Amino acid sequence: MRVVIETDVCTGHGRCYMVAPSVFAADDSGFGVVVVDGPLDPGQVAEARSAMANCPERAIRMVDPPAG
Repeated sequence: MRVVIETDVCTGHGRCYMVAPSVFAADDSGFGVVVVDGPLDPGQVAEARSAMANCPERAIRMVDPPAG
């Protein structure tokens, strides 16, 4: 499982990196960015789900890794 932030929807509240610091960080403008390159471990999945629930814009989503 991977996580992505839809940058065209994100308005920079910063809840993702406050709730899930092992998965997200802030860029230079204060917008969230995913810091995990690849599939999330079980603890990171739990943090990412919490961040999803706390995102006012619903800009975070979980995706399956590409096949192959």
